[in-house]
Amino acid sequence: MNPRLRAGLQVAVLVAVLTGLVLIFPRAFAFVEMAARELRYFWWVILLTALAIWLIWGIGRKNKE
Repeated sequence: MNPRLRAGLQVAVLVAVLTGLVLIFPRAFAFVEMAARELRYFWWVILLTALAIWLIWGIGRKNKE
């Protein structure tokens, strides 16, 4: 599996998971909408998104030694 295909697959899985979470937890989606409107809550969404991206691409990566 080449790196471009793997990256595309990771993005597709991330979009599928986000779509599934929106369908399963509509109140969480309402929170994200509120956070987008209320900037004082928006930094929580940014932190959670950054954490999710770090976990997805950071776990399983080997150290270059």
